Amino acid sequence: MKPLLHGVRVLDLSRALAGPLCTSLLADFGADIIKVESISGGDSSRQWPPFDGSDSLYFASVNRSKRSVALDMRTDEGRELLRRMASDVDVVVENFRPGVLAAMGLDQESLRRDNPGVIVMSVSGFGPTGPDQFAPGLDQVAQGMSGLMSVTGSGDNTPMRVGIPIIDTVSGIYAALGITAALVARSRDGEGHHVQTSLIESALSIMTFQAQDYLSTGRVSEANGNTHPTITPYGCFDTADYPIIIATGSDKHWEALCSVLGDPDLAARPEYATGKSRLEHRDRLTKELLELLTQKTAADWVSAMREAGIPCGPVHSVDQAFADPQVQALNMVQNVPTPDGKEMPLIRGPFWVDSETLPIRNAPPMTLGQDTDAVLAEFGVSGDQLESLHRSGVI
Repeated sequence: MKPLLHGVRVLDLSRALAGPLCTSLLADFGADIIKVESISGGDSSRQWPPFDGSDSLYFASVNRSKRSVALDMRTDEGRELLRRMASDVDVVVENFRPGVLAAMGLDQESLRRDNPGVIVMSVSGFGPTGPDQFAPGLDQVAQGMSGLMSVTGSGDNTPMRVGIPIIDTVSGIYAALGITAALVARSRDGEGHHVQTSLIESALSIMTFQAQDYLSTGRVSEANGNTHPTITPYGCFDTADYPIIIATGSDKHWEALCSVLGDPDLAARPEYATGKSRLEHRDRLTKELLELLTQKTAADWVSAMREAGIPCGPVHSVDQAFADPQVQALNMVQNVPTPDGKEMPLIRGPFWVDSETLPIRNAPPMTLGQDTDAVLAEFGVSGDQLESLHRSGVI
């Protein structure tokens, strides 16, 4: 079968993480991603650590299965090439500050005139309106402004940044969702759409029940470290050797946990009988659980709890995560050939379609502009024109 997005061509003008992650997800489903970068350095993330030799692994992590075109967007010729490509693609993805795309001659009116069915996805820091709409925004700025950092960490370690660029990541996923929704709508009515999201909107949206608690009751959530803010026992617990995660999401799980721990009467005690009462007596309950949990190893408890149907698992470092038998069974890592004859290990897209995982079609374009001539030829640029553009430094 053809990939789900086979035949969809995307002009990717984004850089850093949110936009490139969005287009890498579209590439997983078979879209043809043409990544256009500035000829003077390219995507800023090419300069960001960590590195493998001279290759940025930050860049590699979110640019799989793409082709790279490098041109000088400050020149009239470069902008004309951009307009030529934009007139013959299905989707344009950009994460410039509001107004930059229009300054390049790619405003909505121009795009729609040349390509009525084009879908434009814009990812900004703060959205298309408001006092901060023109301010630059990055992941941790949105983490801080959204309240996310205020509920992360514990004690003196609050506020705390989430350990990955979570807002960039979520914004990229939301952007991919918006694009696929617009593609469905276009298949129905033939119209293109301009879809927008921002880091701050994405950050607020993932605050879910803690945001809703404030909106409905006025309560302001606090950081709870490695424990769930409203359910207990649900969090990270020490054992005789390594910590594990235990997630008792129901009274049934709680009763089963007490049985596995060898103290079934614990479940019947009035102060622990309901989820509400367990939360009220969390500190005392945690102390009693740790007295039992530290009598056996993490592996012993995980095995026994899973057999009893209790959600639980080990707390891994990154190397342990990739060594986990379940992760290995999922074949999340694919070794993809690179132009220099080597292989690059990459994490595949997290999807299965009709019982099959989605392949990574090619390695990230680690050489800036490595596909420029081939891609521009597809858009009707002749060999003589390519030579002239190279001589003038436009490509």
